Amino acid sequence: MERRPEGFRPAIAAIVAALLVTAWIQRAPPPPAQQDLCGIFARHPHWYDHARDAEARWGIPAATLMAFIQLESGFRRGARPPREYLYDVIPWKRMSSAYGYGQIQDAVWGEYLDERPAIGRSRRHIDDVLDFIGWYNRATVERLGIDPGNVKHLYLAYHQGRTGYRRGDWRRKPAIEGYAERVAKRAADYHRQLRNCSARFDCDGLLEFGPWCSGSEREHAAPPA
Repeated sequence: MERRPEGFRPAIAAIVAALLVTAWIQRAPPPPAQQDLCGIFARHPHWYDHARDAEARWGIPAATLMAFIQLESGFRRGARPPREYLYDVIPWKRMSSAYGYGQIQDAVWGEYLDERPAIGRSRRHIDDVLDFIGWYNRATVERLGIDPGNVKHLYLAYHQGRTGYRRGDWRRKPAIEGYAERVAKRAADYHRQLRNCSARFDCDGLLEFGPWCSGSEREHAAPPA
């Protein structure tokens, strides 16, 4: 009988354990106190690393990325728009294909996957959604000339699409402009809170201390305006 190499079973057990932990993390419930970013990151510390990584990659502040998600889904990974009703009784199709933490529609998610392909990307994974929001907003900055700190107008372009933003569709939709103002305020609040707790999350790993803290390697984006 062929003998398995030593350490085979522990290695398999470690892989299974890692998969179980990942599955548990991805099924994490929404944080209850969503106005408190430090509390959110204390509850889900890996979200901090994902947000900072996206910030470093795209130059969009972590506070802005998290504020987008808070308004779009309330941190619910499986969020969808409500269904329309046929004859006000029969549940019918949903209002759009928006899905996940960032309420990302199918078409633009497909564009993102074409540019940044990776196995297992999902609108239900907060790391992928943070990266998507950073990617989308960076393109908005470059194509429309919106300042990265102008959260209100970044959100208007995110919600209405860049073409709709150029047409000024949002000017005829006061509710949408109100949402954008809420996101901008939330981003500013999150940024102020993050200044008081980021050091704690930069150095929360087992081997992260002194110059080996993950935060020492990151350049933080300018704060929201």
